[in-house]
Amino acid sequence: MTEPSDVAPPHDWTAVEQGLWKAFRRGELYDLRTGIPERDDPAADRFWGPDRTVRAEVIAKLLLDGPQAASGRVSCVKLSGAQISGQLNLSGGTVVPYVELHDCRFEQQVLLAECNFTTLRMVRCAIPRLEAARLHTSGDLHLPQCTIEGGIRLTDAHIGTDLLLNQITLRKDRHGRALAADGLSVAQDVEAELIEATGEVSLRSARIGGRLSLRGSRLHNPYGRYALNAARVTVEHTLYLSAGYVGTGGSGGGTPPLGVRTRRFSSDGGVRLDDGRFGNAVIIHQARFRLTGGQQLSLRRIQTPELRLTLDQPPTGTISLAGARVGNLTDSRTCWPEAGGLDLTGFAYGSLSPEGAFPLRARIAWLAAATPEYSPEPYEHLSAALRASGEDADAREVLLAKHRRRRETLPLAGKLWGYLQDMTVGYGYRPGRAAIWMALLWAFGAVFFNVHGEPDPVDGGAFPHWSPSLFALDLLLPVINLGQDNAWRLGGSAQWAAAVLTMLGWILATTVAAGASRLLRRG
Repeated sequence: MTEPSDVAPPHDWTAVEQGLWKAFRRGELYDLRTGIPERDDPAADRFWGPDRTVRAEVIAKLLLDGPQAASGRVSCVKLSGAQISGQLNLSGGTVVPYVELHDCRFEQQVLLAECNFTTLRMVRCAIPRLEAARLHTSGDLHLPQCTIEGGIRLTDAHIGTDLLLNQITLRKDRHGRALAADGLSVAQDVEAELIEATGEVSLRSARIGGRLSLRGSRLHNPYGRYALNAARVTVEHTLYLSAGYVGTGGSGGGTPPLGVRTRRFSSDGGVRLDDGRFGNAVIIHQARFRLTGGQQLSLRRIQTPELRLTLDQPPTGTISLAGARVGNLTDSRTCWPEAGGLDLTGFAYGSLSPEGAFPLRARIAWLAAATPEYSPEPYEHLSAALRASGEDADAREVLLAKHRRRRETLPLAGKLWGYLQDMTVGYGYRPGRAAIWMALLWAFGAVFFNVHGEPDPVDGGAFPHWSPSLFALDLLLPVINLGQDNAWRLGGSAQWAAAVLTMLGWILATTVAAGASRLLRRG
């Protein structure tokens, strides 16, 4: 039975294209694969003959102005194992049918700029380049396991649900970008796990309604400064720069099932997340950063409830957290670079949850490495975080280290006064030292005046009973009068000893007062 002329395929189409026409009307898969993996690999350098070739203009005709669906069917393009000859250009069009292409090879770049789709899925396809600036989908955009030699442009695109790029292979365009997606808007998740990208991955000012996952991905950009440039990105849930795995169900993150292979996230080139906003967390775990020259892992001014930075070795370049605001910082001792490789200027965090051993001495050295020039803020932020965790003793040690560090910047007189405060009361953070010094001086004075003997009284008619211990204590206490120091007439060595004890008492009282006022100011 022949089909009506209004739904019959054009007579100038090849038999393969006419078969696609019929499959489109019935909403069926049109499969041109041979079943032999080597021959069905679109990225392999093998000849695909006319029996597997469909012209790009045929697909455009079906998607933009295709025939009506067969009765009881929904029309769609489901094509597998085809070579698409010519250039597929859907720019500015509105595509209503569902589109799913598997294992297809495109001869020329695909143009989808300002095109409207419901859902577009291209799986394991080989594409010279994908131009999709201002693309709009009401559903998903899936490009998993594709090979795109000239990169993808998704600038200002709007994806209605998810963007899936897992296991994609990208090469740079003429501007050095593997993925140009500045201004991208995705309503739900962006999954770019286990990708291989050579060139810059740019997500500047992108807005993502769910999570952004680059678990297990390898980013390599020898052509520019950044391998990942996501300045001003907004991620409503979590950013993952961590390990991923390949299992029977595809790629994934988190805890891998038993027996599957895992792969770390790696970046050969700078990572820029400056001014990013993250609603849940930034997870940088099981990752490698190989940075050269002035390249950085730059987290300047990010805002997130949690930052998890737990690397087993520090980046070869620098880490900058200048101006960042973090609720909880989870880190490890092994993740931080040496002196000169860390910038914590203005970095604020509410609490600390170190992974593994991170002694206080090492934590203070971490601050010293981050501040080649003295700055009080990093010490104060660390102290506040320790105090919030109930570690008051450690918080005081950090503030003591701050004053010792500040002492290095003072002139000679200030340094001497600082050393005196440190020895006597630990800048007020070790008040027990004052009691020890007081006890030692009191004991010295009591023994000295006991050995020296009773002096002559000032007033021959009325004088207190001589007590060497009370006399020494009266000399040491600059405010309290015990009625001893003014009642006796001293001379020689006793007079000098009394003067020394009086002076030391005043110095001790002054340093105690300075330390006490400092503690009161800090609450």
